[in-house]
Amino acid sequence: MPEPPLRPEDHTGIERALELARQAAAAGEVPVGAVVIQDGVILGEAHNEMVARRDPTAHAELLALQRALARVGDGRLPGATLYVTLEPCAQCAGAIVLARLGRVVFGAWDEKAGMAGSVGDLLRHPRLNHRPEVRGGAMAEGCAQLLQDFFEQRRGPSA
Repeated sequence: MPEPPLRPEDHTGIERALELARQAAAAGEVPVGAVVIQDGVILGEAHNEMVARRDPTAHAELLALQRALARVGDGRLPGATLYVTLEPCAQCAGAIVLARLGRVVFGAWDEKAGMAGSVGDLLRHPRLNHRPEVRGGAMAEGCAQLLQDFFEQRRGPSA
């Protein structure tokens, strides 16, 4: 299935998510950033906080969703778009479906844990009662390079 085209506002959303991912890297977290936007308004944003919180569930997507839901005072975000620098994992994909997000736009593909087409496709699973529009690979090179640089720096130079 071909990817839907990027919208003009998608570049702004992914750029903001990349800024948040850079903040995560500076804090020693895996550099993933996420932002929830509706009608040009940022409802919630976050970067990974797994190290700081000592919590393996503190993914950028989950934190951004929680903040957006708190802001709107509802359990659903049908008109909102989630921008994230890395393809969502199973945990985050489940939260996205439950929050009834309208769209998900992500950068780098995650061949090890991605659930928007890489390992599986929970976001578009035909048996689920909600399936957001999904656009992967938005500014993928920049998103992937940030992750690659982070892990190379942690491992040290390769032989």
